[in-house]
Amino acid sequence: MSFDPASYVFTEPDGPAAIRANTVLPARRENIELRTEDGLTLVGELALPQDTEPVATLITLHPLPTHGGFMDSHVYRKASFRLPALAGMAVLRFNTRGTSSARGTSEGQFEEGVGERADVEAAVRFAAERGLPRRWLVGWSFGTELALKYGAVPPVVDEIDGAVLLSPPLHRAGDADLDAWAACGRPLTVLVPELDDYLRPAEAVQRFARVPQARVVGVEGAKHLWVGEKFVQRVLGEVVDDVLGESPELPAVWDGPTATAS
Repeated sequence: MSFDPASYVFTEPDGPAAIRANTVLPARRENIELRTEDGLTLVGELALPQDTEPVATLITLHPLPTHGGFMDSHVYRKASFRLPALAGMAVLRFNTRGTSSARGTSEGQFEEGVGERADVEAAVRFAAERGLPRRWLVGWSFGTELALKYGAVPPVVDEIDGAVLLSPPLHRAGDADLDAWAACGRPLTVLVPELDDYLRPAEAVQRFARVPQARVVGVEGAKHLWVGEKFVQRVLGEVVDDVLGESPELPAVWDGPTATAS
């Protein structure tokens, strides 16, 4: 049975409490379905600020589903738990074709990043049709390949403001994709773990030199999967900084109702 985000139980704490890995902050959350041009239904979730309209929108593209990536991959799950409340952002998460999570299973099967072009287009189209503002792609690992290959070309490029890449391996995306990003002029931020398994900061600086507007940020001590709360905080802070054009320090405590995710 599909997980219902309305099932979170919020309680009032006695005072400010630390935001932990499973802390869920208030938001309007709804299960969504995306329909692709090739006829598949993809499952996902949209989290919106509870009492206001969003100031910007993150469209998340998850890591490789054949290696455990899905819409609940921990950085994205925590983004949906926190950023609607802390930064006024909408967070759209979904399972690419053939991928399963507690939300359910998207139709189709994994297509090595080729058929997934329609998945990216469906997510961006959904966000545009909902009128969600300032739409940014946020790709992680395999998701960066999708962002690089399909974010700088129509129809997606006309509907997004930029992209943030987490741990790009640059396996499926190549120089032609980087050149397309250079030509489109959209902002591109690249967060590269110092200890990444595939692409480390020095090489990333060289590879992304093809994109004049790209900002490559090496993150000391981080690994490909961004395990550890300090690295999640760093990633979310960089995303907020880029998308909103400001550098607020995201709070580590919350004085208000919270729920706890399982």
